[in-house]
Amino acid sequence: KGWDSVEVYGTIIVGAVALILFITRQFKLETPMLEFRIFKYPMFALSSTISMVITMALFSAMLLMPIYVQTVRGISPLHSGLLMLPGALLMGVMSPITGKLFDKFGARALAVTGLTITAVTTYFFSNLELDTTYTTLITLYTLRMFGMSMVMMPVMTNGLNQLPQRFNPHGTAMNNTLQQVSGAIGSALLVTVMSNRTATHAKELAQDAMSGAGAANATAAGAAQMKEQIGMQAMVQGINDAFAVSVVLVVVALILSLFMKRATPASEDEVIKEKAGREQFAK
Repeated sequence: KGWDSVEVYGTIIVGAVALILFITRQFKLETPMLEFRIFKYPMFALSSTISMVITMALFSAMLLMPIYVQTVRGISPLHSGLLMLPGALLMGVMSPITGKLFDKFGARALAVTGLTITAVTTYFFSNLELDTTYTTLITLYTLRMFGMSMVMMPVMTNGLNQLPQRFNPHGTAMNNTLQQVSGAIGSALLVTVMSNRTATHAKELAQDAMSGAGAANATAAGAAQMKEQIGMQAMVQGINDAFAVSVVLVVVALILSLFMKRATPASEDEVIKEKAGREQFAK
């Protein structure tokens, strides 16, 4: 409905106010539901930000690929799922391997490598055609998941490593919450981009078709076929635009990952000072 709709900016304002009230309330609780003070540790704050951006980008392929494969290409849901299966299996296989590489090289090297692979493969996904082969799709998706497997666990682990041991449960809870929120935001953002851009491309393609030679003499059957073809082409271009947004998100995460450092647990003195500050704030 656009940014000028009351339903859009009204709900965003309500959400922002509610979030501020929630965070303020958490600072006053002795046992908060979510401990927001852990964001004072820079590596944890950075890793959480990177994880949120990556999660938003991750949902691009998880949402847009089934739409492209099933709606545009007419491939069955079974084969659509099989297309994504190798990538999911590869992520599972890479988990212990990534853990060993993390201990040896650190999070930044893995994150930069993985995000570079993810950015390149996502860029190729932003150039889909109506006749892109099934083999190309499964190869790109598998490589993209390979890149993702080198990012998520090392980044989150590096952030948690900076927290004092007693704050580790809070860090895990915060990461899980932020992943859910960022996944929802990413889904809404990318589907909105796809829908709006599909409508825009459909109008442009329809105008081009009407201005083409012989458009006025087209039969009813030919007009219906042309309309269907325009709809499919517009949807492909809309999906490509959504993947282009995902490329931007991955590049942002890649830039942020350059500032990562190997984290070590904070000293207990800092924890004592933090607790004293909490008590003073409550008073």
